[in-house]
Amino acid sequence: MGGRPVRTTTDAEPAVASTRSAGLLPPDLLPLGLLPLGLLLLGLLLLTGLRLLVAATTPLAPDEAYYWIWSRALAPGYLDHPPMVALWIRIGTDIAGPGTLGVRLLAPLSALLGSLLLADAAACLLPNRHAGVTAAALLNATLLFGVGSVIMTPDTPLLFFWTASLWATARLLRGGRAGWWIAAGLFAGLALDSDYTALLLPAGIGLWLLLPEQRRWLRHPAPWIGLLAAFLVFLPVLVWNAQHGWAGMLRQGGRVADWQPARAAQFLGELLGAQFGLATPLVFVLCVAGALEAVRHLVRRREPGWSLLALLILPGTLVFVQHAIGDRVQGNWPAILYPAAAVAAAGLLRPFYRWLVSPAVMLGLAITALVYAQAALAFVPLPARLDPVTRQLRGWNRLAAEVAAVAGRRDAGFVAAQQYAVASELAYALPGTLPVVGVDPRWAFLALPPARTGTAAGLLVWPASGAGPDPAVWPGVHLVGGAGRGTLDAPIEVFRLYEVSGLPASVPNAELPGW
Repeated sequence: MGGRPVRTTTDAEPAVASTRSAGLLPPDLLPLGLLPLGLLLLGLLLLTGLRLLVAATTPLAPDEAYYWIWSRALAPGYLDHPPMVALWIRIGTDIAGPGTLGVRLLAPLSALLGSLLLADAAACLLPNRHAGVTAAALLNATLLFGVGSVIMTPDTPLLFFWTASLWATARLLRGGRAGWWIAAGLFAGLALDSDYTALLLPAGIGLWLLLPEQRRWLRHPAPWIGLLAAFLVFLPVLVWNAQHGWAGMLRQGGRVADWQPARAAQFLGELLGAQFGLATPLVFVLCVAGALEAVRHLVRRREPGWSLLALLILPGTLVFVQHAIGDRVQGNWPAILYPAAAVAAAGLLRPFYRWLVSPAVMLGLAITALVYAQAALAFVPLPARLDPVTRQLRGWNRLAAEVAAVAGRRDAGFVAAQQYAVASELAYALPGTLPVVGVDPRWAFLALPPARTGTAAGLLVWPASGAGPDPAVWPGVHLVGGAGRGTLDAPIEVFRLYEVSGLPASVPNAELPGW
């Protein structure tokens, strides 16, 4: 069972060389596939340098500041996600300091290594198709992967470990060594430590093992050892959930119960439109064509590599479409489908698709470069309502400065906020001498100290839109000023500042870490 399989070339999968010699595929239609791996590495190194620069010069998004707080209170689990993103931020900040580069350091580096693993996986899964360089180029040309390579969210480690597990399984196919099952299982477990959607990874591989061509592995101990390895790596997250009333899993799994079929057409249209934009248009066309080709091979059961790709794409696609019938699917959720889809797209042999590769990569990289420039430099002065980058990233330092100035004039002993995003950004931006208190039930799930405010009055930061804070909840509350993000001419978000004599007794709170 551990021997090397004998490879043959079927009529359904001709070698590129034979296809070209027959005059069906001119050499100039393979500009990327025929590039040596060294040039791919050089391109990725240049791209990584750019990504590190963007990561260092772009302000943190609210969720990144939130995950940074997690990294100061490491635990086996959190309410919103498993712990891997917090661990990666902690490693990055220990290496490069608490600035934005430290928070995001592992994102560009993991994108570099993950791209090389994907290139090798494509070469193993689709031999004779020169798919490695093309697959890596297509993945890096997607806007979703490009943006995910300069920010730090749970998707960042998720995509890396998902790709690593795909790579280990591809290596298994190429060499037949049973030990690759253990590596695939370990990487799958680490993907689960990143996000619960990684359950689709062992599910897809498990379905692949049920195919007649792969069932022999079910009688071998190696896949079961790999599954055990995944379980053991994920076990601390399960234990944390059990100790906290399964809060994390119920929070994520509860979305399955959402049901609004009357809006299904809207949600499906949003899902399709988001992927068209996040994959970038031409890469999206290639990935859809590649996925269909993989499913065709699965039905015909011609090649195990194609079947594996199909079963890493198809179940997730069905899950997201099913969810879109009842509720909105966030644009980043299908990111786990991108690695296998990029490999499948790279394996397409028809001249039209081969011709489309280079324009698709160039267009995708150009779109991503524009987003990088806007995020780092804001070179196009768009109104905040038209610029999601500005809405998320801009003005937090100004807000912190205005809050600190009012707190100093009022001799406030602390700053409080109920919105987790506002509290997180203020904790990251304000000096450590001014405590920031988060007032929200979610903070009870972190190992953070309760607020130690003593008898000092504090400053409450509250959104200007909507009603103000409830005096029955906030003791001694009264308005003392205002602050905002953006400029007077182009405000992004406006806040009211209230002086409070204490914190609510009915809402959990925590003192958030600072620098």
